[in-house]
Amino acid sequence: MGAVAARVALTPEAAELLRRLRVTHGPLMFHQSGGCCDGSAPMCYPDGEFIIGGSDVHLGDLHVAGIEPVPFYMSESQFAYWRHTHLTVDVVPGRGSGFSVEAPEGLRFLIRSRLLSEQELRALEDPPARPAGTPVDPPHAAAIRRSGHGQQ
Repeated sequence: MGAVAARVALTPEAAELLRRLRVTHGPLMFHQSGGCCDGSAPMCYPDGEFIIGGSDVHLGDLHVAGIEPVPFYMSESQFAYWRHTHLTVDVVPGRGSGFSVEAPEGLRFLIRSRLLSEQELRALEDPPARPAGTPVDPPHAAAIRRSGHGQQ
């Protein structure tokens, strides 16, 4: 049986950190920050501490052995530009900015990305409806896919 297409995944190092953070903070969630003071970083919060609204897209759940699934969200407007992208949550030494729960650990979550394959795109369901006028594909996405940039 083939692998199931997913929009988000995580590295073993990120999974280990999530298990440790779960002990301290309880169930967890991610929201991909769109910029400003946080940069564009995956922000990890105790589940429910960051209020998810109608303009957020649930990209999927991260499955970590020993803890409940960790939901991953992104704003709908940001998803319009990232919809062709697979995100992998990783962790590196350093202190990120913002309120993400890993900051006191001297580590920070970051995103490694690649373009989804045509097969993955076909296998994934469409996201929730977007407000009228929201772009669903940045003008340069087709050119990036054709050039092969972002492919592993």
